[in-house]
Amino acid sequence: MGEARASALAYEETVEKIGKALKEQGFGILTEIDVKETLKKKLDVDYPKYKILGACNPFLAKRALDADKEVGTLLPCNIIV
Repeated sequence: MGEARASALAYEETVEKIGKALKEQGFGILTEIDVKETLKKKLDVDYPKYKILGACNPFLAKRALDADKEVGTLLPCNIIV
C-alpha cells in the first residue's frame, strides 16, 4: 500500500524528525491525527501509538491539481507514524 521504514529513534523523536525532513523539502504538516488518543476518547479503546500526518507541498499540489482536479481526493499526502 505504501512504503515502510523502521526508525531506531523514540516514537516522538521520529515524528519530530519526519516533520523537520518534510519542511526541508517544502512540505508543511496540515493535519496531525493522533489515532491512539482519538480511539481512547471516543471508544475507550487502548491502541498502539499511531499518528496520521497530512503533509502538503503547495507548489506540487497546485501542479497536480492543474493536471487533474480529481487528484484532490489524494491530498494531503498522508504519512503514518
